[in-house]
Amino acid sequence: MEPKIENGKKQKFGQLLIQYGLINNNQLEEALKLQAQVGGSIGSILVELGYITIEKLLEFLSKHFNVPSVDLYNLTLEPSIIKKLPLDTIKKYKVLPIAIKEKFITLAMVNPNNSAVIRDLEFILGRPIQPVVIPSYQMTAALKSIDKEGDKLDRPLKISEPERVKKTEPQDIGLDLKRMFFSLVEENASDLVLSAGVPPCIKKDNELRRLSGQSLNPKQLNAFAFELLSERQREEFQKYKELEFAYIFPKIGRFRINIYRQRNSTSITARHIVEVIPGLKELGLPSWIEDFALKTQGLILVTGPAGHGKTTTLAALVDIINTKRKCNIITIEDPIEYLHKHKHSNVNQREVGIDTNSFHDGLRHIFRQAPDVIVIGEMRDLESFSIAFQAADTGHLVLSTLHSTTATSAIERIIDVFPPIQQQQVRVQLAENFILIINQRLVPLKDGKGRILAYEKLVNSYRVKNMIREGKAHHIRSMLQQSIDDFLSIDQSLASLCIEGKITQETGLKYCDNPTYFTEVVSKGKTS
Repeated sequence: MEPKIENGKKQKFGQLLIQYGLINNNQLEEALKLQAQVGGSIGSILVELGYITIEKLLEFLSKHFNVPSVDLYNLTLEPSIIKKLPLDTIKKYKVLPIAIKEKFITLAMVNPNNSAVIRDLEFILGRPIQPVVIPSYQMTAALKSIDKEGDKLDRPLKISEPERVKKTEPQDIGLDLKRMFFSLVEENASDLVLSAGVPPCIKKDNELRRLSGQSLNPKQLNAFAFELLSERQREEFQKYKELEFAYIFPKIGRFRINIYRQRNSTSITARHIVEVIPGLKELGLPSWIEDFALKTQGLILVTGPAGHGKTTTLAALVDIINTKRKCNIITIEDPIEYLHKHKHSNVNQREVGIDTNSFHDGLRHIFRQAPDVIVIGEMRDLESFSIAFQAADTGHLVLSTLHSTTATSAIERIIDVFPPIQQQQVRVQLAENFILIINQRLVPLKDGKGRILAYEKLVNSYRVKNMIREGKAHHIRSMLQQSIDDFLSIDQSLASLCIEGKITQETGLKYCDNPTYFTEVVSKGKTS
């Protein structure tokens, strides 16, 4: 489908598809990653990933080469026509006779603009050639089918697509990377954890479970890391001793992987990324959050500990905006976990290290990209907060995540990031611009079959705004504990789940902020 291009020119065909508006940069990057892992042509990978249809690909090839295109999978080839060329010639030039019309012979080619090949073949055939273009992966499939038949090719030949390996039937390859990643998906676990000295582990419902098998050794871990990393990534890992990136295992799924050094050996953590973006109801979030997501200006923060679904909630909010608004959404993520398709909005997803060098660089230039909605994968430093406030202050909606134990502690953490001389100004900016903070925890269910979401909400009401301005953010919890309009504490949410019989009281006590208040609310609820 595309000429063999060395080194840095490898993206040429994909860039052409981008210029024609058939795919976007993120889709090309995903396809190139998969190509680096499993080989094959970029066109076939784009089709397999669903980023382009075979019809659109053929239409593009026809326009690009200025010759007709054919879908080889829809043809039945006659042996007498195929045999117009010797098998060795077909393999050498990667061409295929498919029809004879009057004085011409129709020849399927990957590169129909190669005039030298056409001259050679016209001499061999003794008649003019009418070239048509086919995707290179179809040519590969055809050559395999013809080679299989060999000299016995005496019946009509139908080229069929290679059978895909079913997700439920992985290759029997023992305890290698593919098997372990398959186990992660099959067990519906969140993480795969590989460390020297213990067997492979998965993390399910926030608990570590060891898979059967022998303990891993440092040599195995280095081999696993070498398999997952590209040449450029290996160099980066050698330099920084840790690296995070997205990875695709064909037929299994997409994963966020973190490789790092510990005790002079390599460790690997992989999180399964579910491609379907769940809705609010599936996540256990209330429907009123949608009203906040559809606001046109302000700051929304999703907070909580690591591994409690902040990124998934953020993706659900972006999907609501993408579905119900017509705007330009720009995200900066490290790495991209959920791929958003353009709906009513344009969603431009930028991955740190691939589409931009750093969060700093991506944010520094973001206002020139005409954003209506800015999504920052994680608030990390003073510059992230400064640009978020500036964006919210100038008519943009900003969404981000932040590590914090409660919604109210998120406010204190933001203010403490700044030097003391700036903190009063930051209080004013925060009071004016934030519209909602959601803090969430995924809590084990009473029956042990999964986890359920408990959440804390803090809405920027008139009362909350004044307390932030006056430097009394630490008083918000005590002053608003009984409120349900502008503040719902994590204790109240956990108590409700306990009263409804979804979680145990012991579990609620592990995750609550104020055990005395939690116990009091549960007692009142059970007696009422």
